Amino acid sequence: MEIEEMKALWSEMSDQLEKQKKLTNEIIMNMTQERYTNKFRTLSNYERVGAVICFGIGLYIMINFGKLDTWYLQACGIFTLVVLFALPILVLNSLKKIRNLNITNTNYKETLLNYSKAKRKLLRLQKFGIFLSFILMFAVSGVFAKIWSNKDFFMVERNIWANLSIVFAVLFVVFCSYWGYRSYNRITGSAESVLRELE
Repeated sequence: MEIEEMKALWSEMSDQLEKQKKLTNEIIMNMTQERYTNKFRTLSNYERVGAVICFGIGLYIMINFGKLDTWYLQACGIFTLVVLFALPILVLNSLKKIRNLNITNTNYKETLLNYSKAKRKLLRLQKFGIFLSFILMFAVSGVFAKIWSNKDFFMVERNIWANLSIVFAVLFVVFCSYWGYRSYNRITGSAESVLRELE
């Protein structure tokens, strides 16, 4: 075999090896993208169901808004409607941004930077939602007490059992908020570890 033939054969093998390396890298990146996206799939589904429930409750309050006959009950109704319609949309948009982060078309540093921004925004929104949930609990109580039984939640005298039920409701909101925020932290941490495997 002559030197020219050996050079041509070597060059061809080198090209094939390079193509195979690119294909392998592409497969790895696509698999990583899929694993990363899947981390947020269940969370997105839960949030979609939650959004439908919030919109349904909001629609019910809008239909019965005329029953809120004092300024503070109307203020509670407006606050409740704003939270029920705005918060799910903000959370779903934030989840969509973090879930659809394209890791195949950006370098590692840029990917991590984009992920960190999206994660901070999502977790900040969750903290804000936790804060709102405590106010919302009392606003919703006022709204539904008036709509369902024509009683002013803020003016009625309560016995010990009614006060205990309020304490129980607050503890329930604390538990749900803690559990939800911890789940978000766990999922975003797990997604970040998938990205760090690319290093």
